[in-house]
This record gives sequence, structure tokens and C-alpha cells, in this order.
Amino acid sequence: MTYTEKLTAIRSQMKGEGVSAYIIPSADPHISEYLPDRYKCIEFASGFTGSAGTLVITDDFAGLWTDARYFVQAKEQLEGTGFELVPLQTQHAPEYISWLAERLPEGATVAFDAKLISIGLAQLLEAQLSPLGIRLNSDRDYLDPLWQNRPLLPTAPAFLVGEELVGESLESKLQRLRAALKKHRADYHLISSLDDMAWLFNMRGADVKCNPVVLSFALITQETAILFINTTKLSQQDQAKLLAAGVELEAYDLVERAIASLPDGVSIFIDPKRNCFALYKQLPKSVRVVQETNPTAFFKAVKNETEVANTRKTMIKDGVALTRFFKWLEENIGKTKITELSVAGKVRAFRAEQEGFVGESFDTIAGYKAHGALPHYRVTQESDAELQADGLFLLDSGGQYHTGTTDITRVVSLGNLTEEERIDYTLVLKGMIDGATARFPKGTRGYQIDAITRKPLWDYARNYGHGTGHGVGFFLNVHEGPHVFNPSPTPVDIELGMITSVEPGIYRPGKHGIRLENLVLTVADEANDFGEFYTFEHLTLALIDTAPVKKELLEAHQIKWLNAYNQQVVEQLGPHLSEAERSWLKEKGKAI
Repeated sequence: MTYTEKLTAIRSQMKGEGVSAYIIPSADPHISEYLPDRYKCIEFASGFTGSAGTLVITDDFAGLWTDARYFVQAKEQLEGTGFELVPLQTQHAPEYISWLAERLPEGATVAFDAKLISIGLAQLLEAQLSPLGIRLNSDRDYLDPLWQNRPLLPTAPAFLVGEELVGESLESKLQRLRAALKKHRADYHLISSLDDMAWLFNMRGADVKCNPVVLSFALITQETAILFINTTKLSQQDQAKLLAAGVELEAYDLVERAIASLPDGVSIFIDPKRNCFALYKQLPKSVRVVQETNPTAFFKAVKNETEVANTRKTMIKDGVALTRFFKWLEENIGKTKITELSVAGKVRAFRAEQEGFVGESFDTIAGYKAHGALPHYRVTQESDAELQADGLFLLDSGGQYHTGTTDITRVVSLGNLTEEERIDYTLVLKGMIDGATARFPKGTRGYQIDAITRKPLWDYARNYGHGTGHGVGFFLNVHEGPHVFNPSPTPVDIELGMITSVEPGIYRPGKHGIRLENLVLTVADEANDFGEFYTFEHLTLALIDTAPVKKELLEAHQIKWLNAYNQQVVEQLGPHLSEAERSWLKEKGKAI
């Protein structure tokens, strides 16, 4: 079926059931950001491949609500599908709800699949639409009847990781979690989010591309812990380890029955942003619900000494791979055919040479010239551009290693830069330096770091439409909450041990895009009469290209930091490189 035929078929089902609007989110029953193929519903319905967005279909309009990262991509991918781009004003905000409220009459019905909607979103829909006399139907999947050969749930093997890698046992993590539940006076705790599951059970897998997670749920009490999983994924040895730690194993699809069978009058702790509405609806009416963020989300965000030490080792491996790649690129550009697709393959090959490499942490963004202006550009056979010895090239890539997760963006000059390109590059560099070298008091939140990072761009009336930074997991999801550096007033303090990206950018559609990204670790800085102050340690080790820099735009402290950082990269990576590679890196890293 074509996308227009699918849209017609969805509307036919809607009409037959008296549904005025149908919502298709980007989610799965675990409310994941990155999805198993079975739940790539937006891509199936519309062709849009971005990782964030919501489709809303009425009888006379079909739109994709998504943020600035995807505006250009969405316009291209939605052409001829019957869907239109609706640009979000605020990233991740469900602005389509007010759109529906303005357009639907009293008595209208809005439908969605409760398995793909978080509890919090369902409650928001209810709060905003029900007072207007708009009904909700949460049990509708209009895609499954149309989806021939729909992918099955993944069956990749899962495995347990040891304390030598993650620094804490499953038993210790359960003890911490149970103490938090006791404070909340919760008898039960339901966990659905896959990164929380992986962290708590010291378990990794390959059920979602680039994310080493396993489809599973957990139900925890003070005495018991039930892991709902396809047990064939785990070896007999790993199953025995879990049982020895007091973890019962049940089939993946039995979680609904377990929720529905909770005793009368008990309390359950549920994260409304990380559990689907379908499970919430199974709760007996007598059960008291505590709605708060998963305690494991906060535990997981703060890396222990073992995780930090392993991450530092991983950054050396990753830096060696990227050094070899950029050396290869410089020596071969203009001499042999190099395309965005071949670049992505080459970067992966250099990473794959490193010990402990598992795979990419996300699809590589290799954007030459105008493609760099698409923040989440994903190269295809159709879009694949050939690199020339001219202009800017943006590479945003990352690796999953047994010893950590990386995410790095670099922009390099391939030659003949314009004045505008050099100014934009230098302003982004200023922002990255100022954000990632900030000193700030304990209790500072992400939106404050976001503003510090943007100020050098704001001074020149420049800005970018995505957040400044996101948390990063340890051999886990490359996007990890609950903290984030963006303009939203997220009420989460920046704590010691958190690993976060700092990645400002400037994007000029049709011309060029620039983003520079390092991962930083929150560390203690100084304590005095004014309180405790924190700062960041740069974990990422990869040269920052100085060729595009307009030195006169940099302040003295920024020049000093840039020269010191590149020298640190040379010193730390040098022992792991060949003589020729060391010589190349030393020359490229010369002070400006």
C-alpha cells in the first residue's frame, strides 16, 4: 500500500466507528524513544523516519507534529503522503492537544492505542479534552489490520554484565530501590522503561537498534522481584544468577495479568512518563497509585567510580578510532570517491577495531555541506552526497562498548570556507567551551547551563532549535534522563557523577550546519562561604579542528582552553597510535 492508501484505509476505519481524530505517537509499550521495528508506526503510516513526532489524523487533515531537528527532513519525507508537517513551537510538547480542542465539536471521539501512550499523556488528553465534551477511545489500533508482514517482537539474546564493568551488584541496586519505595510508602513498583530495566538487573541485550536493552517489565515489592521477559533470551547460567539474587522469571506477556491481580488496597509506584496507559488501566480500582519518576532513573544518571573509570578508558578507544578516521579523510579527500554513506561505514570500521566494541550508539549523522543543516540527518541511498575538497563536513557519531557509551560531534573544514562558515563555526565553538567549562553552584539545573552555552550565539543573534545536552548512559541508551540541558524548566539538579553532552549548533538550511559536542562529567570544583560549586570534566578525547576558527572572535580564556584541550588529546591518544598517526595528530593539534 502507498502512504495515501494507508491514510484512506485508516480514515475508513475511523468513519466506521465514529472516530473524529486518531493519534499515532512515536512509542512502544515501554514508552521508548528508540523503537523495535514492530512499533515504528509513524514510519509505516507516513514514511517519516525521525525518532520524535506524533501523527494526528482527522477526516480532512493529517499532520505530523515534530520539532526543529526534523523540519527539513519531514517536509521531504512527507511529500505526496497526504501528511503535512506541523512545526512544534516547543520541543516534545503535545501541542496537537490544543489543536484538537479548537477544532473538534462537542461529542467528538479521539482514539489511540493505549499501549503506545504514556499514562501522563493519556491523563493530559483527558484533562484538556473531556471538559469540552470530547470522548476518548484508548483501545484502537488502526494500523495492525493494514500492516502485512508486520515485524515480530525481537528475539535477540540477552546477557548479564558483571560488577567489574558496572560497579554495583543487582542485590545492592534492589536494596536502594526498596529503600526509596519505602519512603514513598509504596507496596509495589512497576518498571517498564527499558534502560531502567537494564540498569537495575545489570542486563544488556540487542532488542532495539543501537540501544543495548531487552524487552522486559518488572514488578518489585519489599520481598520479591519479578522480571517479565522472554526467558529464552537468557542463558541457563544467567537465569540461575537472577534466581540466586531473588529474582523470579515470568513470561513477557504476563505482566498485564500480574497488574490486574494486585491485592485490594495496596499501593503501587508508577512513573507516569515511563509506563503505558494500557497497563495503568489494568490496575484494580482499589489500588492507590503513587505517580513519581522512577527512582532508578536518578540512580542510573549518577555514575559510580567504576563506571566513570571505564568510561574514561572508552573515550581513549573512541578517540583513537576518530583520529584514524579524520586522518584517512584528510589524506583521501579529492583522491578517491568518498560519500556520506561510505564515511559512516568507515567510521564504524575504525571503531570496530577497538576492544569491547559492540555497535553504534545511534545511526551516524554524516552531513556534507547543506546536509549538515539537518540536525538529525540520516543518509540514504537517494540522499548520499559525495564529499569534495570544499566546504564543511559534520560528523555526529557514537559507539557502544562494554565499557561505556560515546557520542561526539565534530565539524571539519574540507577547504575553501566562506567568511560566514568560519564565523558560525567559531561562535558554536565559543558556546561549547563556555557551557562545558562553566562553574556553577550546587542545585543548578539544566536550563541554566543551556543559557550559558547559548549566550555567545545570542550575542550575535544566532540560536538553535534543539536542546544543548542530554544525559548519556553507561553501555546503555545514548539519550538518558532525567536531567537535560535545554530551555525547559526541568526540575532536576545537575549532580556529581552525571554524564551529559554539551552540543550547541548553528544551522543554515541549504548551506551548512555546525554542531560541536563533547561529553562532560559533573565534578566537584570548590567549596567556600558561598556554598559548593561544581564544574565539568571533559570526557571526550578527539581533536577540535582549528582550521575554521576566526581567532579574533575568541576570548583569551577560550583560546587557552582550546589549545590545552587539543594538547590533552595529543598526549592521551598518542601512546595508542602509530608513529605516523601521532605525527599527524600533533601537527593538527598545534596551538593557535
